[in-house]
Amino acid sequence: MSAEDLENYEADVELSLYKEFRDVVSQFSYVVETERRFYLANAVELIPHNTDGEVYFELRMSDAWVWDVHRPARFVRYVRVITFKDVNIEELDKPDLRLP
Repeated sequence: MSAEDLENYEADVELSLYKEFRDVVSQFSYVVETERRFYLANAVELIPHNTDGEVYFELRMSDAWVWDVHRPARFVRYVRVITFKDVNIEELDKPDLRLP
């Protein structure tokens, strides 16, 4: 496999992942970003911990989707992340589905 073939394969996989994201994002309430992963979730809990002056975060998510090209299944029932880095949590706008 040439370098160009590998680049094309990676581009195709990323495009496929983006299309999947676009198709499922409306099913979720939150976008969560850590230093290692990007998640969509319907429930998020961020718990700060302080141990001997070191602050870290425990992040709990349920009913989640993980942006990861290497995962065969991206839908996850429960996710727990421990991190010393920043965590970004955004609540998604839900369109009003009521008919006029």
